Amino acid sequence: QVQLVESGGGLVQPGGSLRLSCVASGRIFNINNMGWYRQASGKQRELVALISRGGSTNYVDSVKGRFTISRDNAKNTVYLQMNSLKPEDTAAYYCNANIQSDYQGPSRNYWGQGTQVTVSS
Repeated sequence: QVQLVESGGGLVQPGGSLRLSCVASGRIFNINNMGWYRQASGKQRELVALISRGGSTNYVDSVKGRFTISRDNAKNTVYLQMNSLKPEDTAAYYCNANIQSDYQGPSRNYWGQGTQVTVSS
C-alpha cells in the first residue's frame, strides 16, 4: 500500500515562515502530480499548490509570491515553503499525490493525514 506522511506544521507569528514536507512510501512505480491542499475551520478544502513530475507549478492566487512548492522525485517527497504567513493561512494542510503502483496499473489519488498550521501573534 501507499502512505503519505506530512510534517512541518506548527504555530508561527504573522510574517513568519514554515516548511512543510510530505513523503510517499510503499508500493510506488510512478508519482504524477503532487500537491498541497488546506482546509480552514468551517470551510471547504482548497487547492494551494500543485507540481507536476516535470516541475511545472500552479498556485492559488492568495499564496502567489509567498509560497513555493517543490519536489524531490528521488525521495518521493514534496515540499511547501511558506513565507510571509498571514492569519488567514491558518488551516490543516494536506498532501495529495497521484500514484501509480504498477507499471500496467492505473494511478489513484492518495492523501496524507494533515498537519496543522496556525498563524497567530
